[in-house]
Amino acid sequence: MKLNEIDSKEFIPGLYGKIVHGDTISLAFWDVKKGTIVPEHNHFHEQIMHIVEGKFEFTLSGKTSIYGPGSVVIISSNLFHSGLALTDCKLMDVFSPVREEYR
Repeated sequence: MKLNEIDSKEFIPGLYGKIVHGDTISLAFWDVKKGTIVPEHNHFHEQIMHIVEGKFEFTLSGKTSIYGPGSVVIISSNLFHSGLALTDCKLMDVFSPVREEYR
């Protein structure tokens, strides 16, 4: 499988993703347009976010920070989080267990 062979889907306005699923994890490759807001939410999945390109403002449990390329954020299960793309961004997320709703 090659990433460029996976169809991209718009999950919310400005947030485009390509998702790969294993037996127990999902891997998401996101293209996020500047100004896109990822509304506050939580989920039972553990998540690790990697900022590949751009600047992304991220709020985790009420604490806001700005992350750039090479940054990694660990998001424990059920913690509330949200984000804002300060520039066009490329992000990568790993979720465990599988994000069934992304299939």
